[in-house]
Amino acid sequence: MKLTIARSTFRKAGAVLAVAAGLFGPVAALAQTQGGTLTAIVQPEPPTLMLGLNQQAPTQYVAGKIYQSLLTYDAALQPLPSLAKSWKTSSDGLTYTFELQRGVKWHDGKPFTAADVVFSVDKFLRETHPRGRLVINKYIESVTAINEHTVEFKLKEAFSPFMSLFVVDNMPMVPKHIYDGTDYRTNPANQTPIGTGPFKFKEWKKGSHIVLTRNTDYWKKGQPYLDEIVFRVIPDAASRAVAFEKGDVQLLRGGDVDNVDVKRLRALPNVEMTTKGWEMYAPLAFMSMNQRKPPFDNVKVRQAVMHAINRKFIVDNIFFGMGKVATSPIASTTLYHDKNVPQYAYDLKKARALIQESGVNVGATPVKLLSFPYGSAWERLAEYTKQSLEQIGFKVQIDPADAGGWAKRSGEFDFDLTFNFTYQYGDPALGVARHFLSTNAIKGSPFVNNQGYKNLKVDELFATAAAARTPELRQKLYSEVQTILMSEVANGVLFEIEYATFYPKNVKNLVKTGIGLNETFDDVYFDKK
Repeated sequence: MKLTIARSTFRKAGAVLAVAAGLFGPVAALAQTQGGTLTAIVQPEPPTLMLGLNQQAPTQYVAGKIYQSLLTYDAALQPLPSLAKSWKTSSDGLTYTFELQRGVKWHDGKPFTAADVVFSVDKFLRETHPRGRLVINKYIESVTAINEHTVEFKLKEAFSPFMSLFVVDNMPMVPKHIYDGTDYRTNPANQTPIGTGPFKFKEWKKGSHIVLTRNTDYWKKGQPYLDEIVFRVIPDAASRAVAFEKGDVQLLRGGDVDNVDVKRLRALPNVEMTTKGWEMYAPLAFMSMNQRKPPFDNVKVRQAVMHAINRKFIVDNIFFGMGKVATSPIASTTLYHDKNVPQYAYDLKKARALIQESGVNVGATPVKLLSFPYGSAWERLAEYTKQSLEQIGFKVQIDPADAGGWAKRSGEFDFDLTFNFTYQYGDPALGVARHFLSTNAIKGSPFVNNQGYKNLKVDELFATAAAARTPELRQKLYSEVQTILMSEVANGVLFEIEYATFYPKNVKNLVKTGIGLNETFDDVYFDKK
C-alpha cells in the first residue's frame, strides 16, 4: 500500500522537522538552567494518578508529567511529536503508521517498544477508557507492531479526527510488562505509577502533597530541567492565594483560586497571567439531570430548569466574568459549533408555565443536587441553583462530596442533579458525543452519558458525522445534532469556562501547547539571571 504523509502532518513538513529538532536536539538543553523545585497546587486532591483509569482534571494535571502519548498538540491543535517521532497515513485514510522515538525507557528501566503501544490501545484502553474505548471499539480494526519501533493502526472505516485522538489523557501509554494479564483496576502499580515521562513518582502523602522527581534517564537528553515538582493539597481557596503571594507556591492553575482574586493576583509585581493552554480542551460547564426517573425524565421539566437559571448572572457574579454563556454543547471555539439552535433565556414565568404543562409535581420529592468539588465558585453555583429551582416549585437538597465521592456517585448514576464540565478535545466526535450516545451510558465513569439521555437519531447523526470526509457535510450533521440536543435539553449547558494561570516571571516555558499545564513540563525551567 502506498503511504503518503498525513494531511495533518503536514502543511509544512520542514516546519515539523524543525520543531522536532528543537525539541529533541542536544543544543536545546544547553540553553536552559538546570535545577530547582517547582511548587504547584493540586485541587481537589485526585483519587488516583493512574491516568489510564481516571481522567479527572487533577489526575490529568499531575499524571501528565508521568505518562506520555504518541503525540501532543500545538495551540492550533496540530499534532507534534511525543513518543512518536513521525507518522504517515494511507491515501484512503484507513491506515496510520507511527515511527517511535528510540531509546525510550519506562521509569523502572525497561524499554518502551511498539508492543507497549499495541497493549495500551488494543487491550488496556479498549477496556478501561470511557472516552478512548468509544473510538477504539468502533473505529480501530487492529493495532500491529511492525517492528520494535513501528506501529500500524488499521481503521474499520474513515474517522476524520483520528489524528486528534492522541492527547495524553486520551491515549496514555501503559507498560505492558506491568499490566498485561492482571486486573488493571487493582494492580498495585496504580499506587506507584510508572510511565515514560520526564518526572517519576516519588511520594504521595494524602491530604498534604504529591512529589515527582527528575527522571535522570529521560529520553530527551539533558531534560527535564527541574529537579522536582511538588503538588500541594490546600483545601481552602484563600489559603492557596496567600501561599502564592508569599512565594510558597509558584504556580496557580485555573480553579486553584477563587475568581474574585484574579484581578488582585494579576496586579502583583513580577507575576505573569495567561489564559492560553486550554485550546485542546475548550472546557464547557453543564448541569447533568438524571433522566432515568422523575422529575427530569420529562423534557418540559428540563426546559423549565434552563429558563429558571440565569446563566449570565452565573458567569458575571459567581465566576466573576471568567467565561461566557454557552449556546450549544459544542463550544464556540471548537469546530462545527452552531449558535443558531434553540436557546433558553432567563424567564421564571416561562419556567413555571412549563412546569404546569408537564403535569409533574416537582416538589413531591426533594431533588438531590450532588455538589461538584472543584472550589468555592462551584459551591456558590450549587446554592444559587437550589434557590433558583425552589422558586419554581422544587425542593432541593445539596449533597456534599469530595472528588472521589463525586466521581463514584456520578459514575454509578447516583444523583438527581449535578454539575460537570466537558473537555472538547478539538472535535465533537472525541469530546462531545460521549456525553449523549445511548451506547455510552455505561456505569463506572463520570465522563460518559451519565444523565441517561437516549435518542437513536442523535446516535446515528454522531456516527455519520464522525465518518464524513468533508467539513461541509460534518457541519450540516453536527448542526442537526445541536438542534436536537438543545431542544431536548440532553444536558443543561451553562457556560464556556475561561481559566487563568498565574506564575512568577522567572518560570519559563510553562504554557507552550494546546494542552497547557497538562504537558510534561520537560522543558520548564527557572531563569536564574
